[in-house]
Amino acid sequence: MPEIHNLLAFVLLAFGMVLTPGPNMIYLISRSISQGPGAGLISLGGIALGFLFYVFCAAFGITAFVLAVPFAYDALRLAGVVYLLYLAWQSLKPGGRSPFHVRELAPDGPRKLFAMGFLTSLLNPKIAVFYLALLPQFIDPAAGSVLAQSIMLGFIQIAVSLSVNTLITLAAGSIALFLRTRPFWSLVQRWLMGTVLAGFALRMAMEARR
Repeated sequence: MPEIHNLLAFVLLAFGMVLTPGPNMIYLISRSISQGPGAGLISLGGIALGFLFYVFCAAFGITAFVLAVPFAYDALRLAGVVYLLYLAWQSLKPGGRSPFHVRELAPDGPRKLFAMGFLTSLLNPKIAVFYLALLPQFIDPAAGSVLAQSIMLGFIQIAVSLSVNTLITLAAGSIALFLRTRPFWSLVQRWLMGTVLAGFALRMAMEARR
């Protein structure tokens, strides 16, 4: 099992990632504002199923990669650094857009809502890179099974993501109205997330190879 400070750092990273605008967040917010929180929660169920798919694919893939390729952790670490810096720039660049500035969507039935949530999750590059490049940084081969650690961290990420996204889904309309009438706080949100992600990128870049 990874050390407690690594687990806490992972939770913080997962929290920062879920608050960074991406396809999942934009779809959930758009659906919740257009069709109500219930539709957003059904969509979130589909997104959660996509997370599970990535957890198990990444867990077995990471295990095989680490055992087969020398310096695998360094390769994954550098990929994670580059992607975190990219996300930070997306938040900090001039003219960045809040995910709460959304377009209206036509109403869909529960089955289609769930399916679209699942598809959005599967095609979300942020989630794919998170599991393949960022999650391995918190795995310590000396602490036990790489596979078991991968699955455990994956479930922690899912728990963090579902908790935050449930709150966002239920409050999407109120948050959108608040940010639309107070653009300063939208700017604060973008800069806060960008700074957190850039900080994690620097931390990962400075880590010694395991």
